Amino acid sequence: MEFRRHTERDGLDIHDPIENVRFALFTSSSVDLTPADTSMFYFPVDAAVEIETTALEVPKSVPVTIRHGDGTMVAETSDESDCSFEPGAYLVELSSTPMKLYLLLDSSVQIEYEGDGAFFSFDPDTTVYVGARSFHDQPAGTITVTDDIRDVMRAISLFGSALKTLSPERSYPTLRGHPPLIEYGEGFSAPDALEPVDSGVELVVPPDREHVYPIAPLAYYLGATVIPGDDPRLVAGSFEQPLVGSEGYGETVNRVLRQTFLLDCLTRTEGYYRIELHERERVEPLVDFDFAELYTTPLPERLAAYLSVPFETLEPFVPNWQLGVDLAPTASGIEYVPYLARDLALVRIPDEPTPKAANSMSNAQTEFFRSPVSGALTRGASGWEAVDEHDIFQVDAMPNVVEQAWAGPGYPLKVNKLDVSALRGRIDRRPSSDTITIHVVCNDEGMMDENVVREIYGLQDMLDFDVIAHYDLSRGELADLLAQPADFIHYIGHVDENGFLCSDGSLDVRSIPEVGVSAFLLNACQSYEQGHELVKKGSQGGVVTLSPVGNPMATELGQTLARLLNRGFTLRTALSIAQRHSVHGYQYTVMGDGGVSLVQNEKGNPRYLKIKRVGEDRFEVEISVCLTYLFGLGTHVNFHHDWSQKRFLGSAPVTTLTLTGESLQAELSKQVVPVEVNGELVWSDEIQVSDLE
Repeated sequence: MEFRRHTERDGLDIHDPIENVRFALFTSSSVDLTPADTSMFYFPVDAAVEIETTALEVPKSVPVTIRHGDGTMVAETSDESDCSFEPGAYLVELSSTPMKLYLLLDSSVQIEYEGDGAFFSFDPDTTVYVGARSFHDQPAGTITVTDDIRDVMRAISLFGSALKTLSPERSYPTLRGHPPLIEYGEGFSAPDALEPVDSGVELVVPPDREHVYPIAPLAYYLGATVIPGDDPRLVAGSFEQPLVGSEGYGETVNRVLRQTFLLDCLTRTEGYYRIELHERERVEPLVDFDFAELYTTPLPERLAAYLSVPFETLEPFVPNWQLGVDLAPTASGIEYVPYLARDLALVRIPDEPTPKAANSMSNAQTEFFRSPVSGALTRGASGWEAVDEHDIFQVDAMPNVVEQAWAGPGYPLKVNKLDVSALRGRIDRRPSSDTITIHVVCNDEGMMDENVVREIYGLQDMLDFDVIAHYDLSRGELADLLAQPADFIHYIGHVDENGFLCSDGSLDVRSIPEVGVSAFLLNACQSYEQGHELVKKGSQGGVVTLSPVGNPMATELGQTLARLLNRGFTLRTALSIAQRHSVHGYQYTVMGDGGVSLVQNEKGNPRYLKIKRVGEDRFEVEISVCLTYLFGLGTHVNFHHDWSQKRFLGSAPVTTLTLTGESLQAELSKQVVPVEVNGELVWSDEIQVSDLE
């Protein structure tokens, strides 16, 4: 973490060079930044500074938690009302910021909300310690396994060592560390520092990939030991639960994870964050629980209580899950397992894929394509090990998930094709400049309409952007550009079987030793193979096409994606929203790590609204939030106090509220968000609520 004086106002700028995010705190006068001891904070911080000030401004309205120095909670506030606290030692936690921020001080405190900001007033010349912690976390080593699936079971049994607590607070994303990675070798070995967690929970499953792979996220979350046995079951002390039900093994395992996670989220409201949680209010009358007692109950007994409730009772209140993944039961599939566990993905072992043609998205006689129309790209598949990397196929939709991915050979229609090298890039990220560099490349003058995206990128107050436009690049110029470090490239042009069409021929990414651009949009025909090469050469992820794409539709979808990415949506969610509003959006897919975000949203989690007029001055508003790596599964969100006084678990959708026109317009004026009205995608800065039909 880096602290420095703000360049434009009195105050300090805080930069996380790993996640490439920034945040500012403004002061009443110029301040000196003195490095401070991080051990004085109750919660862990990566770095801290000492400043002297009588006032502090947080430029964005964020939830604030006030604690005593020992962590005891005093109050929690948002933008609903001003408040003040008597002189004392306080630890102030700022939420929904791109890094975890804490203020440590001994003073009276007054908090006032005005406009989009929060203003803190202290006693004269108060010493304030500012601590920051990055959301980035590294796996604690690598475990080596052989082809023996029992080695994999031993490795997964060590995943729980990455949990920072076994209390219900593990449902917070920042208290779940990254599990150790897994690689193949000649024998089993694990770092000495990796110790199994004494959770008292065992997962008994048959020793084969079809049973072991789906259990990994649940084993990680429970800190469970995975042991071989004929009858799949969960054992917690004297309690046992079969893991095979009417829905089958995989779905039963996923239900146990969803149920346990939901009830942890409800029980944790008795701990560090005593909030009014909407989901607890709905579930509490339906269960015979004393949540305060459950909070202090050992994990095996707590788990037995949780699973005593039929899943059907809780199902209406379980948030839609962020990620569902089809994981091929191949030997190489084990490399994906630690990442899927970290994301708490719902893992499904799919049937062998059925090849399917990716048809062109428009008629070549009525509009020109971004490359010549070619035949269907399908090949036969006679078994998992024989699935060709070039196969294109349809994947069955997974219920109750927001984003879907495929981890295996071939190219799935509509869902994210994961790649291990891209997922590894997530944890291997290195410090970067605090300026976000975006290249917009237009290699065909007939596609200049889409070039307006260069004006879309960079419209965020808290971040510095360098958006550079390029035209008619040669092969050498494009190769050099792809090799340079950059955050994003938006390519507009043609791709054929030989690569990117340039002014002097075609550039095949396979000819480039290494790629420096982190993410990309290749808005050109059948760009998936070149996109996959970008990922294998160093990119984290990007959006590609699986077929010829018509120019007008591609231009519209490209502009929509640019706006969504610029507001902090992940590649997967941005494409999902764009696809819902494009007849031909199914021809696009995400390659690599679909959870990548170009920027951090100013409000934390990006939001998406669906608005419907239901009366003369009444509007039904469905609110969805996009969960990200910084604010993942288990994040709670709050809305303006006129909308709701409660907190909600982040998901898509979160809830549906009925609002007056005035209340809705006031919130839409605060931030630019995508809005669906009568099935059409618009933006909040383009509409007036009074005009909605």
